[in-house]
Amino acid sequence: MSHTRAMDTVAHAETTPDTPQPYAELGMADDEYARVRRILGRRPTAAELAIYSVMWSEHCSYKSSKVHLKRFGETAPESDALLVGMGENAGVVDVGEGRAVTFKIESHNHPSYVEPHQGAATGVGGIVRDILTMGARPIAVMDALRFGPADAPDTRRVLPGVVSGISFYGNCLGLPNIGGELGFGAGYAANPLVNALCVGVMRHEDIKLAQAPGPGNKVVLFGATTGPDGIGGASVLASATFDDQSQAKRPSVQVGDPFLEKLLIECSLELFAEDLVVGIQDLGAAGVSCATTELAAGGTGGMRIELDRVPLRDSTLTPEEILMSESQERMMAVVEPAKLEAFLAACAKWNIEAAVIGEVTEVSPEEAERGGRLRMTWHGETIVDLPPRTAADEGPVYERPYARPAEQDALQADTPDRLDRPKDAAALREQLLSVLAAPGVCDPTWVTQQYDSYVMGNTVLGAPADGGMVRIAEDSDRGIALATDGNGRFTRLDPYTGTRAAYAEAYRNVAATGARPIAVTNCLNFGSPEDPGVMWQFAESTRGLAEACRDMGTPVTGGNVSFYNQTGHSAIDPTPVIGVLGVIGDVHDRLTSAFRAADDGAALYLLGETRAELGGSAWAGTVHGHLGGLPPRVDLEAERALGEVLASAAEYGVAAAAHDLSDGGLAVALAESALRGGAGCSVRLEGGVEGAFTALFSESTARAVVAVRPDAEDAFRELCSRNGVPAAAIGTVGGTAVAVAYEGGGFEIPVDELRRAHTATLPEIFDAE
Repeated sequence: MSHTRAMDTVAHAETTPDTPQPYAELGMADDEYARVRRILGRRPTAAELAIYSVMWSEHCSYKSSKVHLKRFGETAPESDALLVGMGENAGVVDVGEGRAVTFKIESHNHPSYVEPHQGAATGVGGIVRDILTMGARPIAVMDALRFGPADAPDTRRVLPGVVSGISFYGNCLGLPNIGGELGFGAGYAANPLVNALCVGVMRHEDIKLAQAPGPGNKVVLFGATTGPDGIGGASVLASATFDDQSQAKRPSVQVGDPFLEKLLIECSLELFAEDLVVGIQDLGAAGVSCATTELAAGGTGGMRIELDRVPLRDSTLTPEEILMSESQERMMAVVEPAKLEAFLAACAKWNIEAAVIGEVTEVSPEEAERGGRLRMTWHGETIVDLPPRTAADEGPVYERPYARPAEQDALQADTPDRLDRPKDAAALREQLLSVLAAPGVCDPTWVTQQYDSYVMGNTVLGAPADGGMVRIAEDSDRGIALATDGNGRFTRLDPYTGTRAAYAEAYRNVAATGARPIAVTNCLNFGSPEDPGVMWQFAESTRGLAEACRDMGTPVTGGNVSFYNQTGHSAIDPTPVIGVLGVIGDVHDRLTSAFRAADDGAALYLLGETRAELGGSAWAGTVHGHLGGLPPRVDLEAERALGEVLASAAEYGVAAAAHDLSDGGLAVALAESALRGGAGCSVRLEGGVEGAFTALFSESTARAVVAVRPDAEDAFRELCSRNGVPAAAIGTVGGTAVAVAYEGGGFEIPVDELRRAHTATLPEIFDAE
């Protein structure tokens, strides 16, 4: 966009209908551009084209996913906890004691490939502001990460940069990083997934919404000045596939300043506490375009903006560049005139720049019928005059064709039954160590040690616990637990069941901390929606999650869709990341997964049913490089019952430790629990070597291993019986090794040897010169 051309005003647009416009370069289809012309009754100005192009991008409008996402609302369970559902910046749930929690997960995938440090850092900053705009104080963050093969050269470029960006931004904000995921796979080689989650806490009466009520109220932009970074980011990076020019898109990646964001957080919380704001929106994807259209659409529908009042750090920016800029650390508030002076004084106190850039306006009945009116001027000339709801709420909705991929049947028919199994104890032992050392299963400390998990002093559980847990306030013992889970291998084999398995694992992880799950957020990472096979995966995935949340009584409070995660025709494995939030009445009751010396003699119980389910398993992938068959079946009633046992065991104090079974099955769970607490265990498995193999490496769902205090076994067995959960006594905690016995054989691995295998993988790759 030229800085020297004549201003494209509304009046000019009305008299020059045939002027060519670069709508295709901005990601708009021919019919979308034609629809804009019909809405306006003329061609759009350059500024209006900028607004519609970013607001109607895939990233902002959800145009390919809306028809499927509506399932979450249509099947939403009744929930007394839900205070604010989908449609706002983040969902809000009641957690008791008059307090509410807001949480959400979003993607920053493409920017994190182009510029890993800033892409990941600004992903954290953006999700933190989403939580802040709900009126909450952010209290913790998490991240779910996927990369290409760990030893691939490009992974060695991307992963350290992503991790440094997350740690830099979060640590500078003083927010604890309490967990998440780290995975690797060939499909993520040029399409890493960087999904960031934030959670915040507030009083019920403090909830804020993105709306602009009250004609005459002032529109104030506050925070960082506006620059050229991130211009077109939502449409350029997140709404198209990668190609050979991706690395040239660095200007489309935002640059973050966490120190300014920290001031912005404290300033905003003071503004909320003093009741100086009637509506608020952060500036993330689509920047001023998004904030103005969404605030106007959520209020009276009328707003007037003087765009030349936007504080700039680059005076050469054109109006359309200002509208598309995604400069970070910016917020937009609607303020009553009588409170404006106090608002600006609070901003000055925190050294936050603020500028009144417009006001809320009355709309005539005729204008209201057309969706209100958003007008913008540039040095007195009108350059935008449009109905804001058409940009914010009424973007294109596509029912993309979808079809089960032709290769799906062959993939599922290629079961792991044909794979060689270990024939003796030595092979079992060797394969256990191999799976334990595999990237994605191995110790993630090389990553997590770069994050501060305990700043603020309210962290109860952090990595590598099954779920993160924090107290909701310093004057309360009540806590919340969070876990994120996704398994692209399972979802590739069966999107419906694989998504339910991801939900079930996150639910189980939260329950394993002693908390009771109450709500869900999600980040749905898929390839191109223009591919019928990808859209089939997406349709099946959303169906699976919607039905699971309905059946388990945990509403979806919001989330994010990330499409176009592919290079050329190669899409990632479909990777829905599911975040589950739970509540625990007293954090002192929480469960850990660690076997400790103090637990010597505690009985080990395996809960749930183990079947020969190895499709998509860590064993099949690590030992044989195989992906095929079906994922484990998902029994949600069994998950619910298991969750009740775990939460009750924590509440009644009968369990010394609990660990869910997921990647790597019982073998990895026993090893991790031994490593986390330093004490070994001895177990005896039924059957011969084949039975021991299945018991160790199966990834059947709805299972956990629990260490039960010696004086509490009767109570624990009764608890399991009452809830219909199978419980098998398999051994005891104690010693300095994990010892496994079965009919005709056995082996043991010292805890020190387990530690060497588990911890060496990532340092050997990423610390190597």
